[in-house]
Amino acid sequence: MNLRPYRRFVIVAYQFLPLLLAYARDRRRFLLFGSSREVDSATRRERAASLLDSMLTLGPTFIKLGQLLSTRPDVLPAEYIVEFSKLQDEVPPAPWNEAERVLTAELGAVDDRFDAFDREAISGASLGQVYRGRIGDEEVAVKVRRPDIEELVNADLKVIRWSLPLLMRFVGEARSFSLENLADEFAKTIREEMDYDRERRMLQEIRSNFEGNRDIVIPAVIESYSTPRVLTMEYVPGTKITRVEELDAMGIDRTRLAETLQRVYLQMIVDDGVFHADPHPGNLAVKPDGTLVFYDFGMSGRVDAYIQDRIVDFYIGIANQDIDAILDALIAMGTLSPEADREVMGNVMELAIEDVRGEDIEQYRVQEVIDQIENTIYDFPLRLPSNLALVLRVATVVEGVCVTLDPGFDFIEVATDYLVEEGYREEGIRQFVEERADEVGGAVGASIRVPPKLEAALDRIEREDFRVEAELEDTNDIFDNLARRLIYGLLVTAGVLSTALLYSFASLSSALVALAFSVVVSGLLYRSFRGPRGLRAQPQFTRQNLQERQGTGEGGIGAEGFDGEDDGATGVASAMANPTAGGINEDEGGNDAGSDARSSGRSPESNRDRR
Repeated sequence: MNLRPYRRFVIVAYQFLPLLLAYARDRRRFLLFGSSREVDSATRRERAASLLDSMLTLGPTFIKLGQLLSTRPDVLPAEYIVEFSKLQDEVPPAPWNEAERVLTAELGAVDDRFDAFDREAISGASLGQVYRGRIGDEEVAVKVRRPDIEELVNADLKVIRWSLPLLMRFVGEARSFSLENLADEFAKTIREEMDYDRERRMLQEIRSNFEGNRDIVIPAVIESYSTPRVLTMEYVPGTKITRVEELDAMGIDRTRLAETLQRVYLQMIVDDGVFHADPHPGNLAVKPDGTLVFYDFGMSGRVDAYIQDRIVDFYIGIANQDIDAILDALIAMGTLSPEADREVMGNVMELAIEDVRGEDIEQYRVQEVIDQIENTIYDFPLRLPSNLALVLRVATVVEGVCVTLDPGFDFIEVATDYLVEEGYREEGIRQFVEERADEVGGAVGASIRVPPKLEAALDRIEREDFRVEAELEDTNDIFDNLARRLIYGLLVTAGVLSTALLYSFASLSSALVALAFSVVVSGLLYRSFRGPRGLRAQPQFTRQNLQERQGTGEGGIGAEGFDGEDDGATGVASAMANPTAGGINEDEGGNDAGSDARSSGRSPESNRDRR
């Protein structure tokens, strides 16, 4: 019997217990009773730092989980995201003797297989680290997996699964949905990332899709030196993409670089259906001639044709500023509940689109939208299905990098140009004529269909056989609340009358019992009128967050996540329309690949058929 998962569960519970108690007290001040309490941004930052320390203590699996959480604004508030993003640079490499055991088992003696090998890792990661070596005259980067990592990861995944029911008690329904999908996504992703054979295949497929593109470099694999636990690639130095001062000194056009990055990922997701899913700054570098270099394909994903088409619909809706089309695409992808209040969601999307375009957003408008959300829905209907989790991760991080390179970067303009060039969106007279022709065709069809239906309805009215059925939805439990208040009111009335009668005609003790009953019911009645605490959300728009960080040196202010029942409505909406909630810190990045120098190879030149 394998007892390791049980031992790990005890260790994990010991690390997280103080924070869980704090979260429990946020809901009930005295754990079992008492009112809820609000948590300010400073407290959230302090808790995020404590949680970060716990993840570092628990080792590789939880470090990787923290890295994944750092790009999930639908699960955690901004303070946690900013803190967890530090994991992308602060992962110490394993000792050389551990890596040497893996290299020897997979390839043979290091000195026999390599003409030179630097024992000092150029980057450390949660699952492995990268070393620099030489084979003949060729410089190579060697990615080595940590020994015995599989057993530890499997034990920790069981612990995470066992812990989910407990965590669900501290989040709302919408975040519960995302949290469950996150657990599924994380288990699948971390197992795939440990398989270097899969990474090799994905890297080679993506590399072949960009043959002939001289603007980017994707590493070439040295297959004879690669195994399921060791991946050897060409080595090419580069400057980390968010070191803007160094890029300026090199004479790099940062706006053009941001556009190249955005177009590459649009091609991967919209055209190719296979994409590099870990584009944080540590995995992106720039050569002196401005060529964009990609590192680390351990986290890669695929997009099926249906989702590709819906993403195209979503981008076209944004390009046309067609709010209904945007909402329809989100519903079709499973990201937005069909029961969502379209008026409120439309207002949220309008704000997000304005932010994407870099327009100034008046604070009163943001507050109006938040008030609408609080007054109409309690569980915000934006969710993140597992098949879109990696896509949103890519959109979030890429857009953040682009804004770091160029604060005025217009995501919508680049996406629109790309869709037009690839034939997804047509502009000009032809588009206008086709749209009007569709409208005329629809009107002619309706003129044919309506008269028979109208005649049938009139016949039923004449026969007195016409009925109207209406189903009244009560998504906010209004009628339940009214019934509850009515019952409480009747009980209070009965209690007051009973107290008066018992005081007049019976003993004082009986009157006190009736009085106590009346007081308790009166308290329940008063509480029912206070209503839910709602969404104390704060807007999380990328450029606003970037300005706040530049001005204050702190992370943005977001919704409350685990620190209450808030759903971070505008933050998630911004992540979908702009997808940039959380932003990027220029000094952060880099987990499974180096910052300044990594593996790479030039792409051979050929033509590629596009979808």
